[in-house]
Amino acid sequence: MEKIDVRGLSCPMPVIKVKKIIDQGSKEILVTGTSQVSKENVSKLALSQGYKLDIKVDGKDEWEIELTK
Repeated sequence: MEKIDVRGLSCPMPVIKVKKIIDQGSKEILVTGTSQVSKENVSKLALSQGYKLDIKVDGKDEWEIELTK
């Protein structure tokens, strides 16, 4: 599983980083971030590429999205 940490980054950087990993053919990706906008944009990208999402949010505004194809 590929792991990407996009905490503290603002869009479009998280989406660009995730897209790069998707383009490399990864079937399982774990993305960790803090920005609500990034969470939404990464989710939209993943869904458009045919990935299933498992989103986990903790109380500190931090989130993880597990993408599986």
